[in-house]
Formats: sequence, structure tokens, C-alpha cells
Amino acid sequence: MNYLSVKELTKSFGDKYLFEDISFGINKGDKVALIAKNGAGKSTLMRIIAGKEDADSGEVVIRKGIKYGFLEQSPSFDENLKVEELLSGYNSEVFKVVKEYETALQRSSVDRSAEAAKILEEAIAKMDITGAWDYDRRLKRLLTMFKITDLEQKVATLSGGQKKRLALALTILDEPDFLLLDEPTNHLDIEMIEWLEKYLEQSNVTLLMVTHDRYFLDRVCNNIIEIDDGTLYRYNGNYSYFLEKKAEREELLSIEVDKAKKLMKKELEWIRRQPKARTTKSKSRIDAFEDIKKKAGSAKKEEELKLETLSRRLGGKILELKGVSKSYGNLKLIEDFEYTFKKGERIGVVGNNGAGKSTLLKIITGEIKPDKGEVVVGETVVFGYYRQDGLPEYDNDKKVLEVVKDIAEIINTGKGKSMTASQFLNFFLFPPEKQNDYVANLSGGEKRRLYLLTVLIKNPNFLILDEPTNDLDLITLYKLEEFLFNYKGCLILVSHDRYFLDKLSDHMFIFEGEGKIKDFYGLYSEYKKRKAEQKSEKEKPVEKKSHQQKRTVKKKLSYKEQKEYEQLEQEIENLENEKAGLEKKINSGITDYEELQKLSEKIKNIIDLIDEKTLRWMELDELKERLSS
Repeated sequence: MNYLSVKELTKSFGDKYLFEDISFGINKGDKVALIAKNGAGKSTLMRIIAGKEDADSGEVVIRKGIKYGFLEQSPSFDENLKVEELLSGYNSEVFKVVKEYETALQRSSVDRSAEAAKILEEAIAKMDITGAWDYDRRLKRLLTMFKITDLEQKVATLSGGQKKRLALALTILDEPDFLLLDEPTNHLDIEMIEWLEKYLEQSNVTLLMVTHDRYFLDRVCNNIIEIDDGTLYRYNGNYSYFLEKKAEREELLSIEVDKAKKLMKKELEWIRRQPKARTTKSKSRIDAFEDIKKKAGSAKKEEELKLETLSRRLGGKILELKGVSKSYGNLKLIEDFEYTFKKGERIGVVGNNGAGKSTLLKIITGEIKPDKGEVVVGETVVFGYYRQDGLPEYDNDKKVLEVVKDIAEIINTGKGKSMTASQFLNFFLFPPEKQNDYVANLSGGEKRRLYLLTVLIKNPNFLILDEPTNDLDLITLYKLEEFLFNYKGCLILVSHDRYFLDKLSDHMFIFEGEGKIKDFYGLYSEYKKRKAEQKSEKEKPVEKKSHQQKRTVKKKLSYKEQKEYEQLEQEIENLENEKAGLEKKINSGITDYEELQKLSEKIKNIIDLIDEKTLRWMELDELKERLSS
């Protein structure tokens, strides 16, 4: 059953086309992610589908009779209302059904007519259909889950994160058939993200979502739609499948471009052979040459973020926290925390919203003072601090290049080398045409990227990033991760992006509440796994062993196990050789797309087999070693 149909949709701003003549459909049960660079029109497309904005041309059809909910990237509410007033006036279908029922019930208590009875009967039927009987319970549960507890609070006093969480709670409250979610994980802590991930994964809801959270993408979505240079591509699989097929597509494009370049060279020779007689030449052949020329120039020029040479010497004494404590009234955020930072440390910081993560960063940088304890900063330390709520008020009439030049026109990269502001921007995925664009024309994600750049341009040797992944596209995240992976200074990452944390941090500061900060050596996913194992161990019933039970001591692998162990070694080696042969065939210059697909599929199956057999071989090898010791 088709829920959404988008037909030949086009949207532009002035001379700039975001997308042109794109078409796609979403069926019941599809969980689709929309992926594109910042500024490519993801949020605009979502608003058009939700009926909040008009397209230049094309058509959007949402199936009649289905309920849909839309979460905007930056929700807006009436700032003058209290949260309670906002909830009572919220234009929710279920809320309207509840109000109709209450009105009908009140009328029936004083009006005993058949008409009043019929209205009440219809209201009760609507309550049944919409599942509105537990509306208040669901609302309370969602508001508690998303940490919205003070209903007397004015909307104007809510932070951007609180507004986003409130909007998300209201969006899923009606349990819509079709959800449109624009960056739903922004401003959520990891606990809430994992709850939302599980909810969407297990729910029958149909979904179209914009997100940069790669674990979320991989676990929730079964379809990916990519908008690349205004063209739409669809992948029937999760994020891992998308990466694999995108790489194949770009490899095929590269082959086609190379062929076009060779053909263009021949055609160019033909065109130039008799320049004076050009009008007598075959018009169709000249037109064909223009098409070949266009295709030959279609290869993407991916700008690399090559900032790994930026470095500042860091002395032996870096940073020491001695018995640091901080509270606000009865709210205890940090209690007697001690830590001595060493060169090259990469620390991830996680905890619930409001647990004190940003407070710790501000104490480290000297922005706020601890209630007690001491912060000792080494003389050579130069902080670079990217704040989640610190987006500067840029002058919209300035060009992007001018913003960077105001900080530095020439950037010293160390070892006697330097780069211009324009080169620095280019490395940070701002091509020349974007550098000369006005700040007013940048998307929210592009402004975030510009802010990040202005932090890095100051060449810090102690980098603190507070939620740097919010509003950044996946392409920028790849580049940022590449830079941070090669960064030689100290690094503190506060992030709700589990993939980002796992890739870049060595160990974790876990804010557990009540001022306690756990120092965990390992990745976030390892911490999560260990926590789950501990919980499972506690819940496991204790089994009483009989004195009659005897433990059988095994001295060595059984004959069957030993035989399997030896066969696996040979099978793995054969599969590796087969894989190498297929890879060689793919790299030999085959241009037939179908054949390339078949070869790629075969390689994937072989890799799965190798992984499966290697895992079994490792189990047997470990058992063999344990028995022999």
C-alpha cells in the first residue's frame, strides 16, 4: 500500500536548484532515511512533503485516511504560553477526540434525549478507534521520558533542546501511521536515543527520516534515499548496504568518466581537423561531442580535509583536576572529581541531559569556578572550545571568506608552512563559489561547519567539542572524523552519537548522576555491553548444584573438533584466494554494470563465509589453547 508519492518535484532558490524533477514513493512499513549534504535541501523537502512549504513544480500525494506526524528540525511554539497551556491547545487529533468525548459526556449528564445519547455513542466509538482512553497516561509517560516535567514553565524559557524534545513527544503522541522526522536525535541524550531507536525499530509505523546518526540509520532503516548533486538515488537496504552500493556506483561512474575522456580526445581531434569547415561537419556528431564533454567533466572533485599538519607543542604538564566539585542549589553535578590528563588522550563524555557534562567543560576552560577543588592548566595549553549552544551571531551581509579572514588571512600550519584563508576553507569543504556566498545563504549545517572551522583555525592543542555532530551532514562527519583521527593534541568529545564516540575516543567519562563521574577505559559500546551483562547477571536465578554432579575435565580437542579445526584453516585460505581473484577481475576494467554487480555480490558472500568460518576457527583455537594450558 502506497503511503507517499512524490512526482517530478523541483525546488530552487534564485539560480540555485536544490533538486530537480525528483520522484519516489514510500509504501506501508518502509523505514526510509534521507541522506544529502548540508544545503542540498533535506529539510526543505521534508517541509514540502508535510505541506509547510511549496515546491516550484511537481506533486506530493499522501494517502487519504492515514495519520501523519511531522517533526521539524527547529520546532517553533508560541513563546508566551506555559507548557501546560501549549499541551491543552495542541492541535492533536487524539486530543480533539478526547475533548469531544468530555463535551458529549457532560451534555449527556443533563440531556437525556436520544440525540445526546447518539452523540455520546459516536464519541465513545472515536475514543475506541483512536485509542484515546489512555491519552493522559501516554502524554505523561512521553513527557517524563523526554525530561519535560515542569508544566508551569514558560515556553520562552525552554532551551532549544527542550523544545525539540517537547515537539518529538507531541509528534509521536498520536501514534501516527506515517512519521516525518527531521534530525530526531539532535539534543537527545544517549538513553533517549536508544529508547527512540527501539520504539521505531519495533513499531509498525512507516517512516521518512533525516538523521546523521549512523547506528540509528543502520538499525532502524530498511531503505535509503540519497540526493547527490540534485539527483535522487534509492538503495533498498540499511546504512551498511547504502555504503557498499554507493561505493559501487561511484566506481562505475569513474569508469564511465574515464571512457568519456578517451572518446572526447578522439572527437576533439576530429572537431579541430578542419576548423574553417566546421559548419559543414555533421551537426549530430558535434552535438554528441558536447554530450561527451559534459560527461567527461562530471567527475566529482571531493575536497579533502587535510588539517592533520596543524599542531602546537604541548608541554609535559597539561591539565589536572584536583577534588573538583560543583552544585547548583540541591542539584549536585560534580563531586570530588580528580583526573590528570596525559598527552594525546581522547576522552568521550556521556550522560543524561542536565547531568553536568557542559559544566565540567566550562570548569576546565576557566569559564566557571568550581565550588571547591582546583584546576591546574599547563603553560603550553591552548584550548579550542566548540560549544553546542555557541553558534556566533554572524553578519549575514558578510561573505564566508570574509568571516574567516577576520580571524586570520594566513594560517600557520607548523614546520614553516602556511595556507591562506581560502585554502583553509577549501580543505573544510567550502569550495570557491561557496566562499563567495553570503552567510545569510548558508544552511544551519553549513553555519555549524563554519563555526567548527573558526575553532580549529586558532590551532589549539587541547580540543573540546561539545555535541559537534548536531546538524552536520554525513559527508562533513566523515571529514571531521578523518581530521580528529589524525589530531595529535588532547581531545574531549561530548556527544550523543555512539558511532562517533566509538570511532574517536579511547576511554569514557560516564556521568552517572548525583555528582558521580565514572572513568571507564574502553569504547562506549563496550561500556554498554558490560552494563547489560552485569544487569543480566543480577537478574539470573541462582542454581543450586547437587553434590552428586561431577565436573568432566577435558584434556584436548575431540577427534571431530581437531579435524574441523584443520579443515577450517584450509577452507579459509581457499576462500581468501578466491576473493583475491574476483577483486582482480573487478579491477581489470570491466564496464558491464550487471557483471560488476554479480562479482560484487559474490565477493560479499565470500566475505560472509570467511567471517563465519574464521569465528568458528577462533573458538576452536581458543578452546585448544585453554585445554593445553
